[in-house]
Amino acid sequence: MTQTTFQGTTPGATAPAADINLIDLSRELVRHWRRLILVPIAAGALALGATYLMAPQFTARTTFLPPQGGSGGLSAALSSSLGSLASLAGGGGGGAAKGSGDMYVSLMQSQTVADKLLDRFKLQELYKTNFRFESRDVLKSRSRISFNKKDGLITVEVDDGDPQRAAKMANQYVDELRTMTASMSLTEAQRKRAFFEQQLERTKLRLTEAQTALQATGFSQGALRAEPKAAAEEYARIKAELTATEVRLNSMRSVLADRSPELAPLTAAAGALRAQLRALEQKTDVAQGPDYVSKYREFKYQEALFDQIARQFEAARLEESLEDNSIQVVDQALVPEWKSKPKRASIAVAVALIVALLLAVHVAGRHLWRSATPR
Repeated sequence: MTQTTFQGTTPGATAPAADINLIDLSRELVRHWRRLILVPIAAGALALGATYLMAPQFTARTTFLPPQGGSGGLSAALSSSLGSLASLAGGGGGGAAKGSGDMYVSLMQSQTVADKLLDRFKLQELYKTNFRFESRDVLKSRSRISFNKKDGLITVEVDDGDPQRAAKMANQYVDELRTMTASMSLTEAQRKRAFFEQQLERTKLRLTEAQTALQATGFSQGALRAEPKAAAEEYARIKAELTATEVRLNSMRSVLADRSPELAPLTAAAGALRAQLRALEQKTDVAQGPDYVSKYREFKYQEALFDQIARQFEAARLEESLEDNSIQVVDQALVPEWKSKPKRASIAVAVALIVALLLAVHVAGRHLWRSATPR
């Protein structure tokens, strides 16, 4: 092969490497076609035989619809019919946060659920591990839990050497999730209902105390003049509205920051009610009114407050009843009829292709090395 030198090169300098001749390379590969075909076939056959020494694995699969949380159009209709009552209760069902599918996936992947499965199926003995964390790792590697955001379904797949045990373990994941969601308050409506229920009990106790104190003054409806009665009821109404607004503010502050725009209207309303309350208190002449006027005013305040808290509690209770916290199984895990692993044909073909590729690289590399070596 003739080599050319560039102008300006010094005598004795090394000439640039020759280009790869694809025709010669193709001829070299064709010359070793028997090796390039028979050796990969033999390697694939050996890999196929080795797969029969592997323990077969069976995969059981279950699909279910997680709790949906909100109640959609029915909850919106409830909010519309309740009007301001739904607003006092925190926006009704329309603002309830729906359960996240990713959250339920995390619950099923938790250590608590893993330990329940380890104990129920004695997996530590089955996996032959010394520590529980090792058993959890093996269980995690053999379990696949995924949430499809497109259709909202959660899929659980479990691999095991026993097909019946694989199906039972997949279904047990769903049963453990049911147990966890039944014992945990996961929804906003449940927390809201519990909060207003607690406030209602406190208000009921204070209302009873105010009624007892009013009766102790010898109060009678005929003894109370019309003007003090109207003033007392107006004072009680405004004070009850202020307390109800503050209750809602405290409820929202538990989940929102102090500077959130949602809190601004309630804060302004509470300020206006306090101003009205101070104005009424300044107009009150204690010397002109007997003790039963203040007692009556306190009683009417507690009565109005109890009525508003009761309405909020009822709205929260209705919102909770509209929530769907049930787990709906779409496809229950059945005993698999055919193994899922090892995939013998795929393994044999993959090994044959890898061997063929490595062998072709070896033949081509050896040819190029010989071509580049001066004789």
